[in-house]
Amino acid sequence: MHAEVRHGDCLDIARELLTESAQLIYLDPPFLTQKTHKLHTRDRTREFSFDDLWSSHEDYAKFLDSRLREFHRILADEGSLFFHCDRKASHIARALLDTIFGQDNFRSEIIWHYRRWSNSQRGLLPAHQTIFFYSKSARYLFNPIYGEYSPSTNVDQILQRRKRDEHGKAAYERDESGAVVTCGPKKGVPLSDVWDIPFLNPKAKERTGYPTQKPVLLLERIITLVTAPGDLVVDPFCGSGTTLVAAQLTGRKAFGIDSSEDAVALARQRLANPEKTESPLLEAGRESYRTVNDGALALLEGLDCIPVHRNNGIDAILAQNFNGRPVPVRVQRNHESVFEAAGILASAGRTKEAALMVLVVTHRGGDLAFGQALPTGVITVDSPALQVREAVECGRRDHHVQLRQKEDA
Repeated sequence: MHAEVRHGDCLDIARELLTESAQLIYLDPPFLTQKTHKLHTRDRTREFSFDDLWSSHEDYAKFLDSRLREFHRILADEGSLFFHCDRKASHIARALLDTIFGQDNFRSEIIWHYRRWSNSQRGLLPAHQTIFFYSKSARYLFNPIYGEYSPSTNVDQILQRRKRDEHGKAAYERDESGAVVTCGPKKGVPLSDVWDIPFLNPKAKERTGYPTQKPVLLLERIITLVTAPGDLVVDPFCGSGTTLVAAQLTGRKAFGIDSSEDAVALARQRLANPEKTESPLLEAGRESYRTVNDGALALLEGLDCIPVHRNNGIDAILAQNFNGRPVPVRVQRNHESVFEAAGILASAGRTKEAALMVLVVTHRGGDLAFGQALPTGVITVDSPALQVREAVECGRRDHHVQLRQKEDA
């Protein structure tokens, strides 16, 4: 499918495009961060950068206003515009979009939600960006996307047709014989305006090292939502070319513009060899990543610790450090001896540079009886269940001793 990238000011180049020629315009403009954004490629042989510096909010608004009016002209009557922003400029963008496209053509405020790492700033951790969805008219193209029902959904009830009774209350419809009337097959849950799509991780194969690069999966969703194969998708601030790659992968025509020669060169390079990082998280769901051992965690209840997922050697890490290093905790499994469990914990703990590791012993093994020492840094504590069992056993022994003493007497 045809894709073109042009270098220059998007306002000047957009004026060359035909009126009502684009089905979708996606723009990810500067966010009014008042920063110069820089990032190196993974091999650190190349640096990409762009300025997001403005003399005032009014200056930024004027920049957007003239361009949004031109984008409105080139958008087809059935077309849509998606404006990507964050909290710094969302109020400015929304006011401009309402003025140029009309409040009646506002369709959604999409929240792109993702998980990020710790926040060094004082305040709540930023974990989303905003995408304003506007159409040019009420006749906009829209392709519904459906997902799976929640496990808590009563699907059998959803499949039953309802109607209003004489009191206006919704009730399940029944036929003449009293049987429940079904409403036919269901497609699933319609896509909501909160999208949980992972941020690109540092090792993603599509990552280029360009600042503010978005995942192809995000743009694919937008493109498939409001366009058809063969439609023209325009990105006036195309950066590394993610929108163009997504359009090419979904069979759409693409036209990108950027004021950076390096960005244009990178976008052309990606179009020559388009790549997309698949997301196991989206395919399997977040719950599939929950691999913590619930039985082990139950033994740690009341302890100030953080459960650890996807680690066979550690069940949790104490909230309190030891000598400035994390303290891993592991619960001995039924099939493990004490020495085996300690070895597994020590191996996993070394990758964390832990100086102290705690093994919760659930049953005695024969290893330690033969003089085998625990790995360096590992200490053991008996689980409550083990303490109770051994206390009962000790009580039995004392009772038998007392009985023998009475018999001997």
